[in-house]
Amino acid sequence: MKRGRAAKFPKVPAGELVTMLDFVRYAVSRFVEAGLVFAHGTTDPVAEAAFLICETLHLHPDQFEAFAAARVTKREAKPILEVIARRVSTRKPAAYLVNKVYMRGLPFYVDERVIVPRSFIGELLDSHFAGDDDHGTSLIEDPDAVESVLDVCTGSGCLAILASRRFPNARIDAVDISRDALDVAARNIADYGLEDRVTLHRGDLFKPIGDARYDLIISNPPYVDQKGMAGLPRECRAEPRLAFDGGADGIDIIRRILNEAGRHLAAHGGLLCEVGRCRAALEAEFPKTPMLWLDTEDSEGEVFWIAARDL
Repeated sequence: MKRGRAAKFPKVPAGELVTMLDFVRYAVSRFVEAGLVFAHGTTDPVAEAAFLICETLHLHPDQFEAFAAARVTKREAKPILEVIARRVSTRKPAAYLVNKVYMRGLPFYVDERVIVPRSFIGELLDSHFAGDDDHGTSLIEDPDAVESVLDVCTGSGCLAILASRRFPNARIDAVDISRDALDVAARNIADYGLEDRVTLHRGDLFKPIGDARYDLIISNPPYVDQKGMAGLPRECRAEPRLAFDGGADGIDIIRRILNEAGRHLAAHGGLLCEVGRCRAALEAEFPKTPMLWLDTEDSEGEVFWIAARDL
């Protein structure tokens, strides 16, 4: 089969695939054969196969190892093989096929109306905003003292929800220009029972929140440059273009956030912003702006922190 073409798999005879691990191996072979791209919560074909199979069997991905050697029934095998074939033939992100993605171990609903969330900010909220810190990496002293958070370009609302868990006493405002994205965010907020703490606003960046100020602003805005947009893999082209397009140099939206965020931060506050591979362009445009670049397990220099006093 040629790479990238719709999949027509031969029927797998009953009994040839027995355990969950057998199905993972089969899926990995099909994914590699088709030249799929993995950038939506999983970074390799093995993790993606395990994710799809666990979701089809109504298991949390963390349970895969416990059940890897378990036999799959004939009834269960059919939908597993179907979802594997759909992943190859449609080239849609796996999260769209099962309407779910996990961030920091928590499930969130997603569909084609919203970009599949995979921000590094979720990890940083745990690693750099936990308060008591013997290593000097925490950017705030007391998470309980944070009373207000703004999530700009909220998308599915996942970062707003993660922020509500990290800062239990904070009210959260979440803004997005896309009505479709906010519909998805509203569903996730309702699933976590956070309607009284997380408020959604539709509009362009800071316009919907007027003169409000916040202890913390977080944002994972569009940051793909013109060249990157032209070369997006088929999987990413299934997502809303609006959520990717950062203009010619990738920093059109980030530029505005940096220029406007200071007017919406409390004196002791700060901005946490993801920029992908735009660090060089950003530092060239703002050479005197002291951005602190933060690393995660899977990224280096793709998220910056800046205190309100430095904006």
